[in-house]
Amino acid sequence: MKKDQVKAALDRVLTWPAAWQEQALRLLSEIEKQDAATASLSDDQVAEIDRRLGDPNPKFLTLAEVRERFARRRA
Repeated sequence: MKKDQVKAALDRVLTWPAAWQEQALRLLSEIEKQDAATASLSDDQVAEIDRRLGDPNPKFLTLAEVRERFARRRA
């Protein structure tokens, strides 16, 4: 999207009824909040990610192993 398209859309918003303009402002504010939000991980979470990324040979379960684990949890 180009700047002139954004400006044209915002200019049209100014012609809308006040209730619609308020709703548009709330939506734009939510978008800004999402962009500004920062997620942070605990030290334990970072360590777990590092551990998993550092494992060159992750273990994959066979179908039989998966079924057995599910069966144990159901019991």
